[in-house]
Amino acid sequence: MRGLGLIGLVIALAIVALVAKKQFTGTAVPVSADGSTASAPVRDQARQVQDQYKQALDAAMQQSQRKMPDDE
Repeated sequence: MRGLGLIGLVIALAIVALVAKKQFTGTAVPVSADGSTASAPVRDQARQVQDQYKQALDAAMQQSQRKMPDDE
């Protein structure tokens, strides 16, 4: 049983490593035809992702608060 848990841990670590590698290789800064970097649209996109994540987190927190019974 202990060996099975260790194998599962190694497989999970390998999956995380592959995903991290894929994430880091895909983060090149695009360069336009005139040689300038396109950092402003990347910043805008990052801000949108952060806002979406925050909204999803807020919605999840509100749902969990509604489901909890009152302790009276």
